[in-house]
Amino acid sequence: MIPANSTAVLSVQGLCKTYGQTVAVNDVSFAVNRGEIVGLVGPNGAGKTTTINMILGVLEPTAGAIRIAGVDLAKRPSEALSNTNFAAVYAPLPGNLTVEQNLRVFGMIYGVKALGARIEAVLDEFDLLRFRRQKCGVLSSGEQTRVGLAKAMLNNPQLLLLDEPTASIDPSSARDIRARIRNFAAERQGAVLWTSHNMYEVTEVCHRVLFLAQGRILLQGEPDALIREHGAATLEDLFVSVAQQSLEAEA
Repeated sequence: MIPANSTAVLSVQGLCKTYGQTVAVNDVSFAVNRGEIVGLVGPNGAGKTTTINMILGVLEPTAGAIRIAGVDLAKRPSEALSNTNFAAVYAPLPGNLTVEQNLRVFGMIYGVKALGARIEAVLDEFDLLRFRRQKCGVLSSGEQTRVGLAKAMLNNPQLLLLDEPTASIDPSSARDIRARIRNFAAERQGAVLWTSHNMYEVTEVCHRVLFLAQGRILLQGEPDALIREHGAATLEDLFVSVAQQSLEAEA
């Protein structure tokens, strides 16, 4: 459970994104509190990555407001995004640079103070000291994922956005990544928005889950509570049921 006095690190209100007549995200509102991991789940095309990209400032919302650590993203984007970072297995770091070179480049982009010391700290935290001079392109998928997370922690973000962070990596590496993210939320009181198709992972890691379909949030709540309330055997069964109902409604 999240402490009652938690404050929202991420606040999304009435978020919409349209492309001509196509509605990708439709009036989405939610918050992610300090120390909380929230799962954003839904079928392909539900609007998850579009939502993430709007929070990252990559896409401009058609309507709605996003506040990060109390800062309006539309009015003060640099300040808002200085409190944010992102990792995804489909967005690996440049493979021709070494681990240390990548961290130094991104640390300079983020304006990290005492960068050398901070690089040493994340190399140690993510068990990457022995890989510091290896090019990222020759690392295993699990090792590249750890480097991506080390990059995402460089600026000590208050908000961490994870888009399918454990896709395509082995179960042992995935377990390690989940533990590290739980520690980030619990020990540093960071807020995490986590998209995944792995319902076992969502059940294990996330304090709350948001079911997104056709650009709208259809269900939200604690994973175990949602399973009980809807009479499902597992979160995966509930996911399939919600996705199917959404498809039938669309038809």
